[in-house]
Amino acid sequence: MENQNGKIPLRWIRAADLQIHRGGEVVPREVFLDVMTFQGGPLLFTELFGPMVGLKERWLAAGATAAELDFSAFRYRAPVRHRMKLLTGMLNPELREFYEDDTVIRSRDVFGREWEMTKGAATMPLPLSYPVHDMDSWLRVKPQFQWAPGRLLPGFRAAAEAARQRGEVLEIGIPGAFHTPRQLLGEENLCLACYEQPELLHDIIGTLADTAYRVVAQATRDLSFDVLVISEDLAGKHGPLWGPKEIRAFLMPYYRRLWDLARERGARLFDLDSDGNVNPVLEVLLECGVNCFRTMEPGAGMDLAAARKRYGSRLAFIGGLDKFAVARGRDAIDRELEARLPAMLATGGAMVSLDHRIPPDTPLELYRYYVERVWEYLRSV
Repeated sequence: MENQNGKIPLRWIRAADLQIHRGGEVVPREVFLDVMTFQGGPLLFTELFGPMVGLKERWLAAGATAAELDFSAFRYRAPVRHRMKLLTGMLNPELREFYEDDTVIRSRDVFGREWEMTKGAATMPLPLSYPVHDMDSWLRVKPQFQWAPGRLLPGFRAAAEAARQRGEVLEIGIPGAFHTPRQLLGEENLCLACYEQPELLHDIIGTLADTAYRVVAQATRDLSFDVLVISEDLAGKHGPLWGPKEIRAFLMPYYRRLWDLARERGARLFDLDSDGNVNPVLEVLLECGVNCFRTMEPGAGMDLAAARKRYGSRLAFIGGLDKFAVARGRDAIDRELEARLPAMLATGGAMVSLDHRIPPDTPLELYRYYVERVWEYLRSV
């Protein structure tokens, strides 16, 4: 029921409210790894993120079932992925202040970082201030990024072994060498630091590397894993914030060190997550060891078919379908799938999905159509 302003009142506004339960065909880890490393197998299909704020209310008004609202009604073909319980980056910062009203949530942690999230319009908070400006300010927070007992969380090994027995994919996440300094310095200061304070960046990233290496090495001493995951978000719609020179100088030593270790411990995929237009630096990211990229955002110029033609079996993809196409109608959905899927079906090495959260103006009946049309392609081979 709409309110007096003609808008549907929001019921699900926090990130936890928007978590989804993926239904359909669960793919064993061996099948997933073979598909993603071009060893054969069926093309994979999933929903990576779920809805934006406002979508579930629209779908409920359109008659969605409970299973459709939590996405368990929709059929996908994907593995269960188990993130091992390890603290490879910043130790969890303690909140010092927290404020919430009808419109925003604000918080400040022990490092002085301030965050704000607008209720009903966002699922991730935006930073308002940053704690690092120079070497002295970095040294004050550096201990929280260094090795300390307790980074291997209790029960991590038993949980990982149980997940392996269930056929799940074992992942280890490591902190981004771009993303983490950006959280500490802010985007503008981070980019300037490449030229004005390179020693600061080398110390930050070197600390991340030392800690992550030690955690991964200890955790996998007698336990292999499958996927090394790193989240960077190093690009916007018009291109990356770091170019090849900066990536080679600051990211490559970290990436190569951790990926060499991961491969020794059984990993087959180095999975890098970034929104935006990463085309200008994809080649150098492959030099760094990356062999799987997500989320291939079409709205920023990332094209699954074109990238597959250029990189072949050197690079697998996750995501890649335009999230906005679904709301534009059946013809738009058909055009989007025809542009992207045939190349992936012919080669493998992909788990297709919408490139990010589903926009709130996406009609339920068009999302149903989108899922069924994807399956028509999957059943055609």
